[in-house]
Amino acid sequence: MGDQRMEDAIALLERLVAFDTESSKSNLDIIAFVEDYLRARGVPHVRAPNAAGDKAALFATIGPMRDGGIVLSGHTDVVPVAGQAWTSYPFALRREGGRLYGRGTCDMKGFGAIALSMIEEFQRAPLRAPVHILLSYDEETTCLGPVDTIARFGLDLPTPAAVIVGEPTRMQIADAHKSVSTYVTRVVGHEAHSSNPALGANAIEGACELVADLYRFAEELAAAGDPSGRFIPAASTISVGTIHGGSARNILAKECVFHWEFRGLPDAPRDAALKRLEAHAAAVVLPKLRRHAPHARIETTTEVEVPGLAPEPGSVAERLAFKLARANSTMAVSFATEAGRFQGAGVPTVVCGPGGIEQAHQPDEYLEESEVAACVAFMRALAGELS
Repeated sequence: MGDQRMEDAIALLERLVAFDTESSKSNLDIIAFVEDYLRARGVPHVRAPNAAGDKAALFATIGPMRDGGIVLSGHTDVVPVAGQAWTSYPFALRREGGRLYGRGTCDMKGFGAIALSMIEEFQRAPLRAPVHILLSYDEETTCLGPVDTIARFGLDLPTPAAVIVGEPTRMQIADAHKSVSTYVTRVVGHEAHSSNPALGANAIEGACELVADLYRFAEELAAAGDPSGRFIPAASTISVGTIHGGSARNILAKECVFHWEFRGLPDAPRDAALKRLEAHAAAVVLPKLRRHAPHARIETTTEVEVPGLAPEPGSVAERLAFKLARANSTMAVSFATEAGRFQGAGVPTVVCGPGGIEQAHQPDEYLEESEVAACVAFMRALAGELS
């Protein structure tokens, strides 16, 4: 049975990988496919579309329609493949040497395929509490995909007792991860001939001073470290990803824009770096720019705020995951997931899924077949635990 279930999961993964669900594109085709799969098995489900109607999350329930069940949560979107040196077509599953190659195999259509392939076993089990499967969208960009579904818990959807987010952890149990906040900062100065800087205000200069102070703050964060001793790297981090400005070498730049992020330890305020930038802008950078350009300004827009996942020792989710994985310890991961969204709604959550994060977002992304087998065993144990 185990081998056949694994083959069923791989066959389903092949179908899911074939959908190009890069985050910039609609996921409705893959959602429609899964809906047909669920209907064929008599599984009740609801679709939760986004405001634009071009994407949707899907929430399916196996077992009694009551509170107290377990959510197996994964996302349908994947990161882009453009510019990556793939050795085979990324949206066609390639099975070779005990590995399953294709975009999203590891991150994280593999988990979704395994959960869906287990439906018939879940249906045969005398479940006392339901197993829910939640497939979301936009995890790779905003982690907002499950939010509308979460808001319905306790209303027209059952309130789960715990959530297992199946991001790749090699089936180890992660009870903590960092937050992510991303920003765009725009510095507006005034053009002038570069031979006389007193006639204008160089936006690039102002932006560079802000970026330099952000990295000074990053050094302070690194010195403060990680009191828990669990994260790698062992501190909250800051990174500036892009910077653009100016029109010519001999013109003081009117505008400069840079994109940056803050990844905070679970107990770090998500706006810590933003407040640091705003304070330095007000105290140092703006006064300097406005000496010769009174209308100079600095504007920062928050793009995304993804909450971290804080440890909850002894929670329902942790105790259950320990039993299913036959483990007695947890780990922390530095990448962000949707887990903090569930925890923020009061539902105990852990991260545990097949594959290694080092394979995610890479060309020739792959999931090891042994990881599929381990995840099948995990979910089979879940059916037993809830029966």
